[in-house]
Amino acid sequence: MPLEMKKYGFRIRTRGGSVVDNLTIQGRDRDEAERKLRQVYHHCVVLEAREIHESGAADASDFEGVITLIADEGRRGEG
Repeated sequence: MPLEMKKYGFRIRTRGGSVVDNLTIQGRDRDEAERKLRQVYHHCVVLEAREIHESGAADASDFEGVITLIADEGRRGEG
């Protein structure tokens, strides 16, 4: 049974004082993702951490949603 890998987003301050946003790291849990983060960014301070929930590919193929987008664009062009 494969273990599900999750994505975690981090905002950190490096030991040099720079702030790095939008670091995405995969891990089985937040602790594992943070361990991987600290292997690359030694002595960093984690300012923010969150689990990233990805939307499925089904959203992109939603036919009614595409029609609504096209109709909305058409309305903006009028007037």
